Order: sequence, then C-alpha cells, then structure tokens
Amino acid sequence: MRFEDKAAIAMGAGVRLKEKVCIVTGAASGIGKEIALTFAREGGKVAIADLNSDAAQSVADEISSAGGAAIAVRMDVTDEDNVQNAVNNVVALYGGVDVLVSNAGIQIVHPVESYPFRDWKKMLAIHLDGAFLTTRACLPHMQVSGRGGSIIYMGSVHSKEASVLKAAYVTAKHGLIGLCKTVAKEGGKYGIRANVICPGFVRTPLVDKQIPEQARELGISEQEVVRNVMLKETVDGEFTTAADVAEVALLFAGFASNALTGQSIVVSHGWFMQ
Repeated sequence: MRFEDKAAIAMGAGVRLKEKVCIVTGAASGIGKEIALTFAREGGKVAIADLNSDAAQSVADEISSAGGAAIAVRMDVTDEDNVQNAVNNVVALYGGVDVLVSNAGIQIVHPVESYPFRDWKKMLAIHLDGAFLTTRACLPHMQVSGRGGSIIYMGSVHSKEASVLKAAYVTAKHGLIGLCKTVAKEGGKYGIRANVICPGFVRTPLVDKQIPEQARELGISEQEVVRNVMLKETVDGEFTTAADVAEVALLFAGFASNALTGQSIVVSHGWFMQ
C-alpha cells in the first residue's frame, strides 16, 4: 500500500463512504485492489472478495493495519452457493451491503473459428454469471435496508467496441450493460443504482498476460501490440490507470440519488468517445 493511502485511511480522510459496507470482487490485485483501497480511504467497510483467499487476506490486512475496516472473503463468482454464503457472511458481520463492485474477470484470446467452447463458457461464467449471482445475492439486503445501494459493474471499452481475438470477452462485456440497465430499472424504487465502468487498457497482470498472447496470434512484436493495438486509438498513447478507474467507482458508489443510474462511463484516454 502506498504511504499516502495508509495516511489517508489512518486519518479517516474521506467520508463519502463512511460506514458503508462494500463488497469488491476480484479485489486481491489490480483494479479491484485499487478500488478496495480507495473505498477504505473514504470510510467504507470493505469485503475483499477473491478466489485467492491468501492474497485477499493480505489486502484486508493492509487496510486494517492502516486503521481501516476490511475482511477477506473467499469467493468463486461462478459458484451459486459460494456467492450466496459469502454475501451472507459479510452481512452477518457488517449488518448489510451498500455497495457491490462486480470486478472479477479474466482474459482468454483466440480467433472465433478456433475458440474452444470450454474457454467461451469459462469467460461468460466469470464475467456474466458472476455479475448476475453477486447482484442477486446483494439486492435483497439493499432492498430491506432502506438505504438503497450502488451496484457497479466492471465493463470495458469492449462493452462498446470490438477487438479481434476477444469474442467471449466482448460478448460478456456488452452483456453487462444490459444487466446494468435492467437492475437500474428494477432497483430504482428502492434507491438502488446500477452503473458500468468501461476502462481502456489498464496495465494490470491481466493486460500484461495479453501482450505476448496477442503478439503470437497477430504475428507482431510485443511493442507493436502495445503501440498499435492497445494504445493506438488513445489521444496520448497512455494506459488508463487503476487509480483512474477507482475514482470513477467512488463517484458511482457515493452518488446520493437515482439521477446517475443505468449509465456506462468510458475511462480510456479517449480511445472510445460517446
């Protein structure tokens, strides 16, 4: 954890999420971890939900040692019973759920004609089934609390655009927008908002893994993948950062009314402009 994060958490610098219970999936690393740190900085009680329970515990310990409130929860977002039990455990400890960030995700790249069906199903299970199962588990607690809530889906520029080799990923990320809009419609009367963050390429382990994979599939160098595939359409040739994405998550999580719901915000250095 950065020194400034520790200092901010210790001093209780933020109040936008004070006492709000936040579940962040895929929070043991990358974007999810950055969101968890940001929410803790703003006073949230954060459940670090991840398949890697040791890494999740490490993040929770970082936050707790800095004076924040966090617990680690092992969660396989594709397992219906595991998701329900994990959410129930968070509610039993913290008394409810105010914010869900459905962030867990992976990447598998193949051309459509040789895309293994098992990989297709795995991608949709993690990205779409996971979003559905965590949403379904959290909604009843948000409905009965009287406080409303915020559900945030981690989409992508690929929620709006397509790229070669990413049929399953593009399909899943497009699907999140449909789920979001439905949840926003159904949740409005309870003060529950649903929105999608659509980042461009963020230099995380997930993206680092893609660079050599795409280089092999496209027959170009790794430098060309970064320059001519990943960042070609940006306005400045820069990667989006995890901190950029976390700040948008904070906006969605802390927004106080239904005025901002059913929306998707692209955070991509201008790669995709609506």
